[in-house]
Amino acid sequence: MNLHVNSNLALELPPASGHKPATSDPRAELAVQFIPSGARVLDLGGNPALQALLPVGCEYADGRTGRKNRSRMPALSLHEFPSGAAKQSDLIVILGLLERVADVEGLFAKLGSCERDLILTYCPTDLSKGSDRAALGFVNHMSLCDLALLFDRHGFRIESTAPVDASQILMRLTSAERPAPITSCKVAVISADGTADLGARLGRQMINALLPGECMVDHLSAGSLEKARQRYDLVILGTGAGLFPPLLGDKVIDVMSRARAAIGIFGTQGRQLISRPTFDRILDRLDTWFARYQDDVLIYGRARNTIVHTGDVLIDQFPLACATNDEPLVVNDDLGPEFALDRAIATIQQHRQVYSTVPAALLCALTSAELAAYADMRTPQPDLDAGHFRSMLIDIFGRSYPQRKFFIVDRDAVIRYKMRVHDNVAKVGASIRAILQSVAAAA
Repeated sequence: MNLHVNSNLALELPPASGHKPATSDPRAELAVQFIPSGARVLDLGGNPALQALLPVGCEYADGRTGRKNRSRMPALSLHEFPSGAAKQSDLIVILGLLERVADVEGLFAKLGSCERDLILTYCPTDLSKGSDRAALGFVNHMSLCDLALLFDRHGFRIESTAPVDASQILMRLTSAERPAPITSCKVAVISADGTADLGARLGRQMINALLPGECMVDHLSAGSLEKARQRYDLVILGTGAGLFPPLLGDKVIDVMSRARAAIGIFGTQGRQLISRPTFDRILDRLDTWFARYQDDVLIYGRARNTIVHTGDVLIDQFPLACATNDEPLVVNDDLGPEFALDRAIATIQQHRQVYSTVPAALLCALTSAELAAYADMRTPQPDLDAGHFRSMLIDIFGRSYPQRKFFIVDRDAVIRYKMRVHDNVAKVGASIRAILQSVAAAA
């Protein structure tokens, strides 16, 4: 093969002598660049040029076989759609034909059921302004946006594209991986009252993001359990603030017993006040407990295989940041509902030194501060510590620190912990969807 260099130093083939072969077709010449060797290709338009240009090892099937109208550009009739040949192919090619299909929704419904990649060309209205589409035999008139929406409705995504000419575009589509739909699922989330507690409010925001969009969600607290429905597909116990005795009673167990599935996403606090038999009854009802702290697993989960240590999932709500304010910040339990979450996070992350009696606020500070200190909130019995600060610090740093004394924040340890928890949060979301799909299938 001879090559020569043009004036722009770009390699070119020498000009071809003679005329182009009769089977020359710009659409086909471009389409074969998207077809792997050895593919079984179904061509709905029956293009001889495509068949002649296919890579080595490809098998070609003419989609017009069996049609009464075998003209070069037929108007595809859906009752003549070759479903059997489509399912036996690796790729379905539609060149210069889609514009002539009256029922594109019906066509793509059939193509979607075949679950095969598509290579197609189309002349969108965006690129053919001023053209007489009717004179060209076009019976549908879609823009690029219309095409994208059509593909999405039928489970396809655009993998790659290339222009055929100034008015036509070639696209390769592949099946979009979509989870099976979950219909009319009812979920109860039982947690601490979230009107003032920063952790509870953040947990509510987190669980709303994790739940599939099809879910109808009831957020319940210890004081509103009487509003629970008679039946739930899933009960989620916990999320934001740690569980404490008022949420570990018979009323919660009753709501869980009326659900098809139940999981927990929480840590514990005030452990000396927790009735172990009652807590064991709750754990017996949970399909999985996504435990916040390693302490929880060691204390309550040694004989159970349904407990997963996730870490404190609330850290996923806090981006890593660099504090700039040298003035020490004190965060107590005065954060009220009027203090917006984004404002609270931004304020905490501005300060290099943060002292907190609120666990969620300390966790937020660890993603930005240089020095941090804490004090356990008061419990009903002054000689009992809530314990969740110590559990948090051991999880993150491998050690605890004395109360009311500032310690240097190990940023690398925080980053490692945050990365690990971020991955675990994604697994929790996937687990929730899998549970709801299983429940829906069983129903």
